[in-house]
Amino acid sequence: MTPTPAPTAPDTEGATPHTGAAPAGSTAKTRAPRRRPRPRVWRGAVLLLAGAYFLVPLIASFVFTVHVPGQGVSFEAYTQLLAADGFTESMLLSLGLAAATIAVSLLLAVPALVAVRLGSPRLRPVVEVMCMLPLVVPPIALVTGITTVLRWGPEHLSRTPLYQTFLAVQDERFPVVLVLAYTVLALPFVYRSLDAGMRAIDVPTLVEAARSCGAGWPYVVLRVLLPNLRASLAGAAFLTLALVLGEFTIASLLGFRPFAVWIVTISGAHARMSVAVSVLSLLITWLLLLVLSRAGTNPATVSSAPSSSPTSRKES
Repeated sequence: MTPTPAPTAPDTEGATPHTGAAPAGSTAKTRAPRRRPRPRVWRGAVLLLAGAYFLVPLIASFVFTVHVPGQGVSFEAYTQLLAADGFTESMLLSLGLAAATIAVSLLLAVPALVAVRLGSPRLRPVVEVMCMLPLVVPPIALVTGITTVLRWGPEHLSRTPLYQTFLAVQDERFPVVLVLAYTVLALPFVYRSLDAGMRAIDVPTLVEAARSCGAGWPYVVLRVLLPNLRASLAGAAFLTLALVLGEFTIASLLGFRPFAVWIVTISGAHARMSVAVSVLSLLITWLLLLVLSRAGTNPATVSSAPSSSPTSRKES
């Protein structure tokens, strides 16, 4: 009687257990469900509304100036503009007042903000409140105070050397009193623009590095700080320019005739010409904005140095 061999366990080494699933090679890889892109219709609608808000009044104004009922298209309003009485004088006066206001505002704001940021940061809230104060003072209140001072001057300064200076600031050819008033009105915008620029750079480190190299304060301000604040300076200049070109209340009540007052003066007798002047002034403002924006961008100066050629140094 031969012994029956014991049953041996099947060799499962290297075999894959059957789990009821298909082999890995034949299974399709699970993919994450694709997210549908969000509809961007609302973005286009917002841009369309914004474009219509700015362009429709401008186009309507231009059509009003060139379309004459019964005659068709005519550019007579623009051709007569340059020959209009007072146009060139008022435009040059407004541009001169704007340039002087920009210069005075920056000369006051830049040193003050640098001194506060370097010397006494605790005074920053005080300076901010003082610079923002013209926003809460109505221009009519400001011009009332200026008128009171101008009336007080001849009575008390007529026998002093300051009387001629008092008359010179009211010269109609270039009223310095308007420059002073516009500087006060533009101070909040200049402060905000410069303060944002100084927050973006490390003013103490730049000044300390320049001073440690032997640079004087004029060199530090003109060659170190101002190039880093170029965009902020351009923004402050453009805001001041727009404010001066559009300001009417102070100049009208003080009896001067810059560009905005001249437009209102001729609007009663020459309606089309006044609208044409408004369209032209808007285009001039845009061109000046482009010039200031180009002046505010740093030129792309890229210096490429050869990196593959090693330099030999002599050990001393």
